[in-house]
Parts: sequence; C-alpha cells; structure tokens
Amino acid sequence: QVQLVESGGGLVQAGGSLRLSCAASGTFYSINAMGWYRQAPGKQRELVAAITGGVTNYADSVKGRFTISRDNAKNTVYLQMNSLKPEDTAVYYCNTAATTWSSPFRESDYWGQGTQVTVSS
Repeated sequence: QVQLVESGGGLVQAGGSLRLSCAASGTFYSINAMGWYRQAPGKQRELVAAITGGVTNYADSVKGRFTISRDNAKNTVYLQMNSLKPEDTAVYYCNTAATTWSSPFRESDYWGQGTQVTVSS
C-alpha cells in the first residue's frame, strides 16, 4: 500500500510563506497524479493544486501565489505557498492516485493525515 507523510505546516503572518512536503512510501507499482487539497472549518475539502507528469493545475484562489512541484526520484510532492492570506487557513491534505503490485492497472486514492496551516492577519 501507499503511505503519505506531510510536513511543513504551521503558523505564519499574512503575506508570509510556507512550504509543504509530502513523501510517498510503501510498496506501490506506480505513483501517478499527486496533489494538495485543503479543508477549512465548516467547509468542504477542495483541490488546491495537482500535478500529473509535468502538467499542473491550480484552484483560481491560489494561482500566482502557490506552486506545486514534484521530485519523482523521491516520490515527493511540494507546495510552495507565498503571499499567504488568512483565508488560506485550513488543514492541507496530500493526495495521490497510485497503483499497487497486486493491482498494477487499477488506481486507488491515498491520503495523508493532514497538516495545519494557519495564517494570521
């Protein structure tokens, strides 16, 4: 199976920056799409950014401020967050679509445990 471990959350003032990391480990056949979602209190979980191959996509609310990148050799995805705003406050979850040796052609979704990002005004 696939385990995702996130790091890099914390408390930052508005206008500041944070970098989130998510490392995938376990016995998997392939790691395909990787991305970040977030969930603020009382709101639904939403996609922040995703990367598949070299193609990235972002939520409109973070375009120009956040950058997603990936190190395939380390099975790690990063989210560089700049010009943070109080409305970016949420728990950020790493997600990947991966296949396993027992099911090499069937993707499954895997989630990290979440990391808290708090932006103070």
